[in-house]
Amino acid sequence: MIPSNAKKVFSGVLFEVYQWPQEMYDGSTETFEMLRREDTAEVIAVKDGKIMMQEQEQPTKPLFLSLPGGRISYGEEPLEGAQRELLEETGFVSNDWSLYRSARPLMKLDWRIHVFVAKDCVYRQAPRLDAGERITVKWVTLDELMDLVDCGTLARIEQDLRMDLVRAKYDASSKEELCRRFGLPL
Repeated sequence: MIPSNAKKVFSGVLFEVYQWPQEMYDGSTETFEMLRREDTAEVIAVKDGKIMMQEQEQPTKPLFLSLPGGRISYGEEPLEGAQRELLEETGFVSNDWSLYRSARPLMKLDWRIHVFVAKDCVYRQAPRLDAGERITVKWVTLDELMDLVDCGTLARIEQDLRMDLVRAKYDASSKEELCRRFGLPL
């Protein structure tokens, strides 16, 4: 975490840079630095025994697959951000949400990824995409999702969730646990 005596030295579109003096073990002082960005959410959206995937296109990136999700605005609760992102990107909503995991993937970056499960999703409205997004919703089985992760086609996914999916592909009890947590049939 960024200490209270840190000073913001740069504000960009995605990142803020903080620096602070840090006393070393020998009594000398060094400047330490850390980045901060808005937390993000990923949603495992489930409907009729299938999991939602997005085929996304953005101006500076080749076509890629991802789970629904995006940035959580500062001051917004993680669940609120996940619900907003699911609705904006796909038009779907759910009344059955649970937190799967929150992770901090990099120690030099004050940023968390919150992974939520949204069960029994229903379509409510047309998506409201950002100007730089083109998204097509696809539905896959858990086995298909595990294959996409295992072969590297689905590379943009929270790393511990990636490991859970690969483990579940090769271990029946791990797969049963994911089915239970995602609300999928065994």
